[in-house]
Amino acid sequence: MTMFRKSILLCATIALMFQPSAKADEGMWLPMLVKRLNYVDMQKAGLKLTPEEIYSVNNASLKDAIVGLGSPARNFCSGEIVSNQGLFITNHHCGFGVIQDNSTTEHNYLKDGFWAMTKEEEIPAGFSISILHHMDDVTSLIMEAMSDTMNEMQRANAARPIIDSVSKANSEDGRFTAVIKSFFAGNEYYMFVYEVFPDVRLVGAPPSSIGKFGGDTDNWMWPRHTGDFTMFRIYANEDNKPAEYSKDNKPFKPKHHLPVNIKGTEKGDFSMIFGFPGGTDRYMSSYGVDHKVNVDYPDRIKLRRTKLDLYEKGMNIDEATQIQYASKHAGVSNYWKNFIGMTKALNALGVADKKRSEEADFEKWANENSERKAKYGEVMNLYENGHNELMNTQTKYNYFVEGFASQGVEMAALARNYGKLASMLEKDDTDPKVIDEMTQKLKDQNAKHFKNYNKTVDINVTAAMFEMYAKAIPEEQRPEYFQTLIKKAKGDYMSLAKWIAKKSMFDDQDKMEAFLNKVSAKSILKDPSYKISKAIWDDFYKQVVPARRAANMKIAKAERLYIDAIRQMNPNKSYYPDANSTLRLTYGKILPYEARDAVFYEYYTTAEGILEKFSPGDLEFDAPAKLIKMIKDKDYGRYGKDGELRVCFLSNNDITGGNSGSGVVNAEGHLIGTAFDGNWEAMSGDVAFEQNLQRTISVDIRYTLFIIDKFAGAGHLVKEMTVIE
Repeated sequence: MTMFRKSILLCATIALMFQPSAKADEGMWLPMLVKRLNYVDMQKAGLKLTPEEIYSVNNASLKDAIVGLGSPARNFCSGEIVSNQGLFITNHHCGFGVIQDNSTTEHNYLKDGFWAMTKEEEIPAGFSISILHHMDDVTSLIMEAMSDTMNEMQRANAARPIIDSVSKANSEDGRFTAVIKSFFAGNEYYMFVYEVFPDVRLVGAPPSSIGKFGGDTDNWMWPRHTGDFTMFRIYANEDNKPAEYSKDNKPFKPKHHLPVNIKGTEKGDFSMIFGFPGGTDRYMSSYGVDHKVNVDYPDRIKLRRTKLDLYEKGMNIDEATQIQYASKHAGVSNYWKNFIGMTKALNALGVADKKRSEEADFEKWANENSERKAKYGEVMNLYENGHNELMNTQTKYNYFVEGFASQGVEMAALARNYGKLASMLEKDDTDPKVIDEMTQKLKDQNAKHFKNYNKTVDINVTAAMFEMYAKAIPEEQRPEYFQTLIKKAKGDYMSLAKWIAKKSMFDDQDKMEAFLNKVSAKSILKDPSYKISKAIWDDFYKQVVPARRAANMKIAKAERLYIDAIRQMNPNKSYYPDANSTLRLTYGKILPYEARDAVFYEYYTTAEGILEKFSPGDLEFDAPAKLIKMIKDKDYGRYGKDGELRVCFLSNNDITGGNSGSGVVNAEGHLIGTAFDGNWEAMSGDVAFEQNLQRTISVDIRYTLFIIDKFAGAGHLVKEMTVIE
């Protein structure tokens, strides 16, 4: 144990002597602090586990069965280990990219599903998973380097060397990966030490007609009838330690795996969710809410809907294009609808006005004495000025991010990667080996890019994005080369897009292969795709980024001071930090809800609802003939009860993006479902939790096992699990 950990654990032990009250349902809580902040309330809610059975450093606990998908610094989804052979469950939409990437017209796993009947058939996933070993409070170590006179940039610069030193000291020469993050907007810091396993393999996935049943129509809605799950396996070396992919690796043996409970659930039962929520803004100011609703979201909704329409136009032509754009469409679609729901809910629930009321209370408290006024008196002005400055660049920011940087003009995005190579080639003293390495890297990127690329779709998107950018951005604010192209087009954006594609090598795999076999700086620098990408990106980083950085520094300072103040204002209240892709738990109960006047929703759905929604040939509501027959025959096996098979259920747990795939456990720590969505009426959840409306939607584990065992005939996977009947 390092000196850092000894001092930190001593502080933590002292802290555990205090037991402030906490509110169930709302809150994404750090597992290390459960005993101090939450345990009494959790017991009252029905929990039967001890704090050590939830989180322990020295003994096996629930946290050892929870995995984060992706980088330990930023997980894109969560999952839960369900066998002593490293088998874990996450969402179908979390594994969608892997399924799509391995699909062809001959083996279309998106359409038909995939099931490895032996371990040899499992497919490398291409992402890593992280398992938390331990977490520590490092606030005092980092705060020693800071002072109240520092601005936010100076504070970050002061913290960086300490973070690097502490992280390195706790990595144990590479055995672990230590990640330190700020909490409460820089008022606290915690370290998370992970084991990172790079060898992960796809084991099983239902067809999209099960895993995405309901499509965009049902997304974020209740009632749901979606089997949103996928299965992967973790592999390790002969010592059960993380290792790069090798055929000699063995299934990982976890410290703990979740027993799977198929006894069923009832209204009011305790529920707890463990996972890696990506990001929330619960402390966002009223200025921030107004900014999102009035400027940010409207642009993004419009741009994403345009891209989706063009993707769908191409996907409807043939199966090959459908496979190529399935993952892109899903990524764009998810938050297109989220932004719509967020706007509606924030307005309907009056969140900005509630924030203004809270801010008025803060200002009254801050002005009660000169000391508080000196420290906190500038907070609201910082918020206002910062958001006003952001407003000045928001439209340009949105059109850059959505139109060019994030699944927009693909030929320009690809060309962007070649700027470094062009710089190397222009220099006479560049080592040829360095150029060869860069060229090979680009060849590998190209292979992946063109596998999921359709020229016609990209030309259509390019024409649309150029036109929307030109209409939204005043002429004097457009990059010079972009303006040159606009004049050349004379208003015909489709002709312009086709001209760029014709003159560019970045929309054609054969042209790119020929170029990479004989590279030259001139070929890159004169290419219109490269020139437009350079113009757009250079303008963004010269004009938009500095202005937004300055504005965000004001907002960050305001938020740090505001959060510090409200915690002093309410010393007996337990506050939880915003989500930031670190392991959290949330607890509550399985409950129905009343959506609005005279609209009451039950807390679970059944397979009968699949029959009611079933529409043969419909991309969203078709379903496999075998599944339809099994439902009609009520052929549910041990997963049904009294002729009923439950599909999804509701709980009032507090989750957000990144929690997708999180395990839902009961009072005894048994897996009862997999979380995958929130409900439409409470889409304000990332900013404001609404206790009476907010619900988490989860796949019932009985439906998951039914699909694996009865539908897919992959019962060998269920036999790996510890099933509680």
